[in-house]
Amino acid sequence: MVLIPPQDLWPPIQAIRREHDRHVRRWMPHITMIYPFRPKEFFATLAESFLKVCQAIEPFEIQLLRLRFFHHGRQQYTLWIAPETDEPLMALQTALWQVTPDCNATRSFKRGFTPHLSIGQVGGKAEMEQLRDHLQSQWQPLTWTVKEVNLICRNQPPDDIFRVGEKVQLGE
Repeated sequence: MVLIPPQDLWPPIQAIRREHDRHVRRWMPHITMIYPFRPKEFFATLAESFLKVCQAIEPFEIQLLRLRFFHHGRQQYTLWIAPETDEPLMALQTALWQVTPDCNATRSFKRGFTPHLSIGQVGGKAEMEQLRDHLQSQWQPLTWTVKEVNLICRNQPPDDIFRVGEKVQLGE
């Protein structure tokens, strides 16, 4: 379950991802809310359950502002764009997680759930810092109103590109 920015905001994100993200072909730009998830044959039923939760949450605006990183050990890093504020994303993620509490990988880290939009991988701390600083100096913040959550799925290779299977609207 992910949040997907509107396609008109994709060009600057995808320009970075084409250069630095080995998963650019497989994934659309997104913020993961729930992982792992259920097989697509359960999406329609799950969408109904999520709708009950999502109707109580009004659409909200987020701004993708700062570049940050995760350190995976052995000099491996993931660069990502951080939303300006985490509060509405944290509240939405908690509400969604309560529907599927066993799908808790996004909450299992030391800091818990960290809303982020991944833009690439890099090896070496100095290389990561240089790339992060360079990209941050050119980054123009992107703002969008989150109005829906998306249940996504993929087929087996070679057709393993993620696609939206169901959309669940926020608010009433």
